[in-house]
Amino acid sequence: MLSDAPLEITRKEGKSADTQVFQLSGPVTLRNLFELQSQLRSGGAARLTILDLTGVPYMDSAGMGLVMNQYVHCQTKGLKLVVAGANRRIMDLFEVTKVSNILPLANTVEEAEAAN
Repeated sequence: MLSDAPLEITRKEGKSADTQVFQLSGPVTLRNLFELQSQLRSGGAARLTILDLTGVPYMDSAGMGLVMNQYVHCQTKGLKLVVAGANRRIMDLFEVTKVSNILPLANTVEEAEAAN
């Protein structure tokens, strides 16, 4: 998949009504991060938001910045954000930048829901 491919965003309810899952498919890059930010900030705020990156092959530094910005946004409102399903390439980005020490991470959406 090319890094300029479109990003598909599917919002769905989690196992509980106060959980929302954003299932992403495609690269998370500067090209598409404004649409993603708009989706994340629209609608009611759920107690738990899960970003499902299972379908994301690539994330650039702008995409990582958006994820961290959303994490801080949730924290200031007393809400939780968990990133699930990040592949090795994205995990390397999180580890090199030390984001993995701050950002709650889970292997799967199910694991993220069970832990919260």
